[in-house]
Amino acid sequence: MRKYKFKYDLDNPLRSLEHQKIIRDKKSLYHIYKNWYNLFKANLDEQGTYLELGSGGGIIKDIIPQIITSDVNEIPGIDKCFSASEIPFENESIDGIFMLDSLHHFPNVESFFEEVIRVLKPNGIVMMIEPWSTPMSKFIYNKIHHELYDMDRDWFFPLKGPLSGANIALPQIIFERDIDIFNEKYPALHVDNIVLHTPFSYIISGGFTQKSMLPFGLFKLVHKLENKSKWIKSKCSLFATITIKKHAN
Repeated sequence: MRKYKFKYDLDNPLRSLEHQKIIRDKKSLYHIYKNWYNLFKANLDEQGTYLELGSGGGIIKDIIPQIITSDVNEIPGIDKCFSASEIPFENESIDGIFMLDSLHHFPNVESFFEEVIRVLKPNGIVMMIEPWSTPMSKFIYNKIHHELYDMDRDWFFPLKGPLSGANIALPQIIFERDIDIFNEKYPALHVDNIVLHTPFSYIISGGFTQKSMLPFGLFKLVHKLENKSKWIKSKCSLFATITIKKHAN
C-alpha cells in the first residue's frame, strides 16, 4: 500500500470513512485494530449495555456487533451522534464505555467524567486505548505526529475541529501527572490499571499514511512478540490501555 492522500480534511465526517477503508484494506492495520477491540470484548458481559464513544471510522462492530457506536460527527453507519459531554442515556443505564483514540480529542473532559459517573451502573467500566509517552513515543509525538503534544498544559487545549483539536498528552496528564487531582474530583471513579503496549507494530504498519514496512507474516510475528519485554514496553510503547471503574453504591 502506497502513501495515502486523503480526499477530505481531518474534520470532515467523510474523512472517517476514508480511515475505515484503509483499516479494512490494510492487513497489518486491521490486525492491530482487531486485537485492540478484542481487549474490549474480553471485558464485557454479553447481556450488558455497552457504548463506544468517538467511533469514527473504526470497525468495532466487526468484533462486538451489539455495541452502540457514537460520534460527535454525523458519520454513515454510526448509531448515534452526540457530544461526550452530554451522553443521551438514563442514569446508571450503561455497563461499560469503550474508547479508542478518543479522550485526547475531548475539549471538556471534566463534563465527560461527570457524565460517566451519571450513566454508568455501579461497577461499570470505562476502557480506553490512548497515546502514552515513553522515551521513544515522546520523540514521535513531538517531532513526527501532526497532533499537539504538550505535557505542560492543563486538562484543556485550543479548540479547533472535532479531530484537529487535540492534545495527545492529555491521558497521561490526567491519569499520571494529575492523578491526585482526578481522584479528588471524581471519588466515584477508580483507575483500575494502566497497561502500556504496542511499541513497534503500529509504526511498522505505516498507520494511515504510509505503506507497511514488512510482509504481513513478519508483521504478525513482531506484533506477537513486541509486548513480551517489560523493559521494551516501558521505553518504547506508543499506547496504553486505561481501565476505570465506578465504585459500587
